[in-house]
Amino acid sequence: MHAILGRDAVPGRNSFVIFARLSGRCVTARFCLRQSLPVLTIDEGIRVTHNVTGVPSRVSNAPLLSTLERNWALYFFEASELAIFMISACSFNVFLFDPSYPAFHLIPNAIVRRIFMGIAMGITAILIIHSPMGKRSGAHFNPAITVTYFRLRKISQWDAMFYVLFQFFGGVLGVAVAALFFGSTLAQPMVEYAVTIPGTHGVPAAFFAELFMAGLLMAVVLWMTNRPSLATYTSYSVGMLIAFYILFFAPVSGFSINPARTTGSAVFAGIWTAGWLYFAAPLLGMLVAAEIYLRLFGADRILCAKLHPDRRYPCPFLCKFPGHRHMLEPRGKR
Repeated sequence: MHAILGRDAVPGRNSFVIFARLSGRCVTARFCLRQSLPVLTIDEGIRVTHNVTGVPSRVSNAPLLSTLERNWALYFFEASELAIFMISACSFNVFLFDPSYPAFHLIPNAIVRRIFMGIAMGITAILIIHSPMGKRSGAHFNPAITVTYFRLRKISQWDAMFYVLFQFFGGVLGVAVAALFFGSTLAQPMVEYAVTIPGTHGVPAAFFAELFMAGLLMAVVLWMTNRPSLATYTSYSVGMLIAFYILFFAPVSGFSINPARTTGSAVFAGIWTAGWLYFAAPLLGMLVAAEIYLRLFGADRILCAKLHPDRRYPCPFLCKFPGHRHMLEPRGKR
């Protein structure tokens, strides 16, 4: 085999071409470096005989600045999604649990109020996942979910880092916006910035509640998103789980399963009671669920990190979901 670099092989360019002679035939191989996934096209004469666009075996280590320049909108979307979730959480906490609002007196039973709270937050999550922002970024808005998908090699290291940073920023921003709107009402003891703290059963019960909720949520997400026939229903399952979690586990742990959500409330409330568990339990629960899924079904059954697989929106992840278009892939290509 004899191979030479073509004219495109200039240092710093986005692609290079190798001309080779194999068994008496001229073969052209073009490597495109600009794609998030490596693309190799082999031509024999004028006919393309091989086109390999497989997912790499190792997570991409694109330079930090180029990743930020390319995907900054996705990070903004992640921050906005959690900010919206926190604004909703603070608002419904005020409406349903502040004695100065009518709902507190119209619905005197705390369990019934939690049912309404769960329904409201479940619908909020569904709407965020189905929003254009959610369909673009994948609608994680939770550092534990992002870190778990990084463990599953579905998101690059720099994207994962920026996702997590902006999610924390979004959690704080959402509570800040709610505080500007509601003022001192959000600081009332019955609301207290929607802070998450262990209930009357103590820290151990809160830890295992968060562990269980996070693990079950991740298991459901992995089960549904990796089955194309079920993937479009993932958001509704997530919404229903959130509703049940708030009903049954809010008195135990305050219901977080999201370190950035807990941080957003704690920054303004100044309450960090057992704050470690709201970082450790969600992350541990989701990672354990992911490991079990890997052992049962294998890495080949981890298709994508999106919670809603809308093919109209490009995918920023290391993805194998049928029909997904990658962000740098031309629109006409499927």
